[in-house]
Amino acid sequence: MRILKDNNKKYCFIMDMEVRDYELDCEQIVNNANYLHYMEHTRHKFCLDAGVSFIALHQRGIDAVVRKIEIEYKTSLRGGDTFLSCLRVERKGARFIFHQDIVRSDGEICAEAVVTCVILKDGKLSRGDELAKLFAKYL
Repeated sequence: MRILKDNNKKYCFIMDMEVRDYELDCEQIVNNANYLHYMEHTRHKFCLDAGVSFIALHQRGIDAVVRKIEIEYKTSLRGGDTFLSCLRVERKGARFIFHQDIVRSDGEICAEAVVTCVILKDGKLSRGDELAKLFAKYL
């Protein structure tokens, strides 16, 4: 687990990112939907770090599907900003809960989200035991 300076939250995966010009809206701030893209990209990279890609999972008949996202926008990212996309994961029964934060390089939390995923095995809801094995050191 890694803890950011001035932030008591523990993360198991942190990724450096930067705002790209095309992600800005007419107010020159990052459009809200892009935070979801940042977080999804981070979950996919986390899976790679854990040893499997989403494509490889799908080829094995295993699909992680977002069931619910709760997000709170705190402060806006702007063009040229760099930030950390941070994640920790827990398992509650058949659900995997991703706690994700977007933290600007100055330490300001820009967005906090709780992303709930369920696992389908061959199109049917499963407990996600295969994924739990892959994430064991993070849970």
